[in-house]
Amino acid sequence: MATLLHRLGLGAVRHRIIVTVAWLLALLAVAFGAVKLSGETVNTFRIPGQESTTALDLMKQRFGDASAGANVQVVFQAPAGQKITDPAVAGQVAQAVATFGKLPGVVAANDPFDKRAPSVSRDLSTALVTVTYGVQPSEVTDDERAAITGALEQAGKGGVTVEARGEALSNAADVGGASEGVGVLVALIVLALSYGSLVAAGMNLLTAIVGVGIGVAGITTLSGFVQLQSTTPILAVMLGLAVGIDYALFIVTRFRHELRAGKDVESAAAYAVGTAGSAVVTAGLTVVIALAGLAVVGIPFLTEMGLAASATIVVAVLVAITLVPAILGFIGRKALPRKLRSAAPSDETIAEGRGFIRGWAAMVTHQRVISLVLAVLALAVVALPFFKMQTTLAQRSPEGSTQARADAIIDQRFGPGVSAPLLILIDGPKSVAYAATVQKQIAALPGVALAQPPRPDQRQTAALITVIPASGAEDQKTVDLVHAIRDKVADEDGATVYVTGQTAISIDVSQKLNDALPVYLALVVGLAFVLLVLVFRSLLVPVVGVLGFLLTIGSAFGATVAVFQWGWLADVVNAGSTGPIISLAPIIIVGILFGLAMDYQVFLVSRMHEAHAHGAAPRDAIVTGFRQAAPVVVAAATIMFAVFAAFVPQGNDTVKPIAFALAVGIAFDAFVIRMIAVPAALALLGRSAWWLPRWLRWLPELDVEGAALERKAARAAEPASV
Repeated sequence: MATLLHRLGLGAVRHRIIVTVAWLLALLAVAFGAVKLSGETVNTFRIPGQESTTALDLMKQRFGDASAGANVQVVFQAPAGQKITDPAVAGQVAQAVATFGKLPGVVAANDPFDKRAPSVSRDLSTALVTVTYGVQPSEVTDDERAAITGALEQAGKGGVTVEARGEALSNAADVGGASEGVGVLVALIVLALSYGSLVAAGMNLLTAIVGVGIGVAGITTLSGFVQLQSTTPILAVMLGLAVGIDYALFIVTRFRHELRAGKDVESAAAYAVGTAGSAVVTAGLTVVIALAGLAVVGIPFLTEMGLAASATIVVAVLVAITLVPAILGFIGRKALPRKLRSAAPSDETIAEGRGFIRGWAAMVTHQRVISLVLAVLALAVVALPFFKMQTTLAQRSPEGSTQARADAIIDQRFGPGVSAPLLILIDGPKSVAYAATVQKQIAALPGVALAQPPRPDQRQTAALITVIPASGAEDQKTVDLVHAIRDKVADEDGATVYVTGQTAISIDVSQKLNDALPVYLALVVGLAFVLLVLVFRSLLVPVVGVLGFLLTIGSAFGATVAVFQWGWLADVVNAGSTGPIISLAPIIIVGILFGLAMDYQVFLVSRMHEAHAHGAAPRDAIVTGFRQAAPVVVAAATIMFAVFAAFVPQGNDTVKPIAFALAVGIAFDAFVIRMIAVPAALALLGRSAWWLPRWLRWLPELDVEGAALERKAARAAEPASV
């Protein structure tokens, strides 16, 4: 691989104008596609084939768009000392309801005073109005959203307290500029300090931004043909920006090292791609395996997210091994600090703080038992909250928002179950006759606050029962109630019973995700273990890497649960609302964090392996490799931490816990696992760390350290035989 990438890097630097123009044209092409072909993203999570999803589609066919469309629940609370049924107050409510019914996109707005289905609290202080749209939440336009917001503001001017919640009020998640701006600024500072050259730092950022631009624009174009989750572009930006900067950082650092060793610009760029580029390709392949592995879970929206993010990583790798050397050809020795551009060749790298790094490596490898035990214990303590993690798909409202105030009023006046209604669909030619029996059976179940009378469709081929649980959407009792209805309410000949609604869909998707997580974890760990065996031709080094990753995952989840579920230090990170972690977060975090953690394992240990292959004793090889790679890994981890952390205070509720887990996970992995635990463990293992059984020595050698290039250079340096 090193030889092939060396040729690619040499071709890129020699034909740098063509390579640069080709990448710029690619960026313009996908940007044009994003503008002309993009579509809408969605916020809903469904799994085709599940009972709740099948029933929702049937319900829409039988009862029309109003049964399954987006909605807004509006709460009217009478002033203190008055009742919502007082003529003056009721008149204001009725006028507002009439206005809601005429808004663009609205297909229904129920009358809370209708005697057939009243929606007034028992103390007569509050009325609940449901405004229904004929489309899914992602299809509600900005104009329609602005219209309902204006009507709500107008309705609240008459003295009645008006609050609202619902998926139709919130727009799809988008990529805000503030988050990326903070991450890029921190990255620029770290790069400038690492390189001692603004030219090199700016080049590094420029190439990363080109890769991110192509990846995100490509995903935006794809949204016109495939229904993607609204978080997919955000994940692509976070990942693309982080790995794009880091991959370029590794190659540029090696390029500068080769310049200092006396190579010319073209040779240094080609050699950097052949050596550091090999590690970049290996690390990128690990990330792609982890993300593309989401496809085996069998959940379409996760598959799409994983493949889209994988494509962004592939673009970042291609940029690193082609565009980066091309740009290096333009800037040449300006990549070095000004004082070193004319200095004599030296074998030493130019990273700052080398004395401290060498001392740190010597201390960790000398006090290896204590270092390893302290690192493991520290992360194990942080990981303890993980065992109390709860997940849900229910979207929590930001504290202080109108949605949060509406939640509080509804829970207090109507009960928590009103926020988690279940829809029971009885479908078939005998459904209407059987519906009354179903309603009685459900009403008798524990945990049911109300089972409303059946509502038949116009053709008398289906009936719908709304069930109000006694518990909220995130309560385990509601989950138990859904399972109880499915277990105890049987189908009849000609009448099939389904449990659906957003609460049931959330429960089904969460269960599917929780069941898939162990399988997915085993898959990505197994595949990456095989890849690391091929890279290092060792069994114990991959074991150390994988065990370290498991500690990273546990501690990242533990910290996320403590902050976002328990509320510890929630205000410090602007966590917003707290409660169970969103269900899709754990499996996404595992995939992304595993790939990035293996990046550091490859970059760090490959330099140790290179030193060992050159004849260094095991402990000396660890210190030498650590001295060469650790400063770059620290800089890369700092940049990644900054990019992910920037999305925590500014992101939406779906992105916040994911970004937080990735940020703290990167910090734990880079500064505890790779800087302490891995060198200490390898020092304990000694020569056995690089042991490979005889029966596995047939495995191909990937050569990420560039041994083939060194052998070629050595042969070229030998005098010609006479």
